[in-house]
This record gives sequence, C-alpha cells and structure tokens, in this order.
Amino acid sequence: MLGVFDSGVGGLSVLRHLPEALPGVPLLYLADTAQVPYGPRPMAEVRAFSHAITRFLLDQGATEIVVACNTASAAALKSLRAAYPDVPFVGMEPAVRPAAEHTHSGVVGVLATPATFQGELFASVVERFARDVRVMRQTCPGLVEQIEAGRLDTPDTEALLRGWVEPMLAAGIDALVLGCTHYPFVIPLLERICGPGVRVIDPAPAVARQAARLWQGPTRDPDLHYFVTGDLGDFDTFRAQVGLPAATIAGLNWEDGALKARPRFAKISQLG
Repeated sequence: MLGVFDSGVGGLSVLRHLPEALPGVPLLYLADTAQVPYGPRPMAEVRAFSHAITRFLLDQGATEIVVACNTASAAALKSLRAAYPDVPFVGMEPAVRPAAEHTHSGVVGVLATPATFQGELFASVVERFARDVRVMRQTCPGLVEQIEAGRLDTPDTEALLRGWVEPMLAAGIDALVLGCTHYPFVIPLLERICGPGVRVIDPAPAVARQAARLWQGPTRDPDLHYFVTGDLGDFDTFRAQVGLPAATIAGLNWEDGALKARPRFAKISQLG
C-alpha cells in the first residue's frame, strides 16, 4: 500500500494523480484536519506530527510514503528518512527549478507557507537552480483555511490572491510556483488573475511520477481508504467538490502524541 498524508485536504491535489501513475496500487490517505494548518506551527511540532502519522500508516500496511505537504516535507522529510531507512519517502519540493529554467523575464514567484520558506529544502533548491533568477517569495496567511472550507472561487478568496499576486505581476514574473499542496485547488482562479503570460506550476504530477519510480510493491485491484482526524463530513464534502472518488472514511483521534482509531475503525481490515 502507498501511504499519503497532509495537514488537511491539500494532499488530495497529489492523490488525484497517483492512480494514473500507479494503476492498481492501493492507496491510504490521511488528512490531519484536526491540526490544519501546519504552516504557522513550529517546525518541531510539525516533525512530531509527521512521525506519528508515518508510524500509523506503516502499521496499516503502507510500504511507501508520500509526504504530500510542503511544510511537513520541510520539517520532517530528512528525519523520516533517517528513522525509516528501508521505507521510500517522496516529499514535496518547491518547483523552482522548472520555473527558473523556463523563465524569459528572469523573475519568478513562489507562494508558500512560512515554514516552507524557512526550511533548508527551499534554500537548497534556490541555491542549486535559481542563482541567476529573481525569486519573489510570498506567504499566504488564511488561504489554506479558505481552501479547507471549500471557498475555491469566491470573491474573498480572489481578493486575497490578488493582494499577493498582483505585486509579483507588476515586478514581471512569468512563472508562479505553488509551494503548498492546498494551492492547486485555486489554479483556475490564479490563472484568471495572472493571465496567459504567466505559467502556474503545480508540482503534483511530478511527485506522482516519482512515487511510481520508487514503487517496489505489487499491484492488484486498486483500493482507497481515507483517514481523517477532524470532521468526516467536512472532508467528504470537499472530496466530492474536487472530484475525488468516494471511499471508506475512518475517523482518528490524537491521544498522547499518537493516532488512535475511533470506535469501529480499529483496523483497516474492518473497513468497508
């Protein structure tokens, strides 16, 4: 099984590409909606969440993990690989490289959380691939909450995005990198704001391809299970809104730093 996790529904933007990249591979998706958003939290706290979630997914039978969260990747990917050297991990890397390689103006924008910008991973990507490019960085406070609420194309969400993106457009960006897995759900709105001259870059398809390259398990009839630490109904409403397939949704609780199944969902073999 392939395990995928995020602070909330954002990782669904990665999950939707996995069945095509990995046909026949059963998928587990864990949304830590009780703790969303991760972006403003201390890195050590996000790291602890990520390790606990990974332990849970491994206990459920996952043999590869996709950290479908830029903040968690920045905070925990290195330590997860050290803690579980036999488990392949795929993380989110801000897609600065393709933006830098294809820019004609020499100016690219990046939307991400504070934790992503503060992490070593982002600094390393910029240093390796964008030395000769101006990289404009913009945090987006409140955008994750708008997306979690399903407000993907509303006047207030558009106003937020315009406030962040229009200064970048004025500075001449011709590529906009999405550094949070929630943000692809507002790509239609961003493309409307940016116009045809700006390429909006979603890293999710490349992440799905990397997960496929690392996959070593068998394939069988595809299966999908969702795990949610918050409200199951809210998650399912958003899942339907963005066109993800219906599947069993199991509720989880945080107890003493670990994830525990709510009644009736003790083991994945009991689901469905």
